[in-house]
Amino acid sequence: MLKGHQSWVFRNEPKIIAKATVVGPFEGRGPLADDFDIIHGDSTIGQDSWEKAEKTILEEAAKLAIENAGLTKEQVNFYVGGDLMNQIISNSFAARTLTIPYLGVFGACSTSMESLALASYIVDSGGAKHVLAGTCSHNSSAEKQFRYPTEYGSQKPPTAQFTVTGAGAALVSHEGKGPVVTSATIGRVIDMGIKDPFNMGAAMAPAAVDTIQAHFRDLQIEPGYYDLIVTGDLAKVGYEIACDLFDKHKVPMHQTTYADCGMMIYDYNTQMVQSGGSGCGCSAVVTYGHLLNRMRRGALKRILVVATGALLSPLSFQQGESIPGIAHAVSIESRE
Repeated sequence: MLKGHQSWVFRNEPKIIAKATVVGPFEGRGPLADDFDIIHGDSTIGQDSWEKAEKTILEEAAKLAIENAGLTKEQVNFYVGGDLMNQIISNSFAARTLTIPYLGVFGACSTSMESLALASYIVDSGGAKHVLAGTCSHNSSAEKQFRYPTEYGSQKPPTAQFTVTGAGAALVSHEGKGPVVTSATIGRVIDMGIKDPFNMGAAMAPAAVDTIQAHFRDLQIEPGYYDLIVTGDLAKVGYEIACDLFDKHKVPMHQTTYADCGMMIYDYNTQMVQSGGSGCGCSAVVTYGHLLNRMRRGALKRILVVATGALLSPLSFQQGESIPGIAHAVSIESRE
């Protein structure tokens, strides 16, 4: 059901009945390692290209989520997913392997919650019984496409972020046990004229704040409704800008705990990640791994996950375009 201007409220309470996360070795040395299902010891994942490695971890996450749900892939009606690669090839080729009817989406690093929101909408409307949502990223494939060849070894500024090697998948169903997806707010594209591809946090922060404000306005609630609000991958720089914008717009974020997935996944003291984590896999593995595990243990009852994305491409950057940002918010609540 449409609520306000840009939010959906899911009256039939679609449930996340299973999920799975797969990460690379660097993420496995971070503070959230215990929350990941599979940690690979080699970032090539036994493949002969970074892109094939990224596809492989997504296939693993998708298959494990279906298995954890006690289903077969033939019982899954649709798969909704996307990634950062040109023409979302990681998801499209993984969908070839899964042979599940497929809807490819692109929201850059906001894709994790974009896909979850759409999966939940389909289930809530009666359009399907079981829908899989998934996304992924790989540090080396992202470096190769968006920045410099991995062999180049370029020095990066403190504002830069480290793309997460990881994949996350969630199985959304109309029945079963699991946390409930209660609402979603679809974000607008916000562009503040940032052109520095090494400062994604600054480009995305205004979109995150805009979506969060829209969520509160549409649902007529305040931040204190949630135990935790997390943005996707603003990292240190974007997080600080978002906090300043919340203060400027008098959003009472002091009512709740506000955190960022890009700041949670790595240890700043031991891992050189500049401003923090990024990539489609960042909010996916933190949410489907760490946050949902905390909900299962009863440590969290209501969370709002606001995945953020920078909508640039190598082509738009080469043509001197600025970097538009977007954010999609999904509310997840425990009923136990």
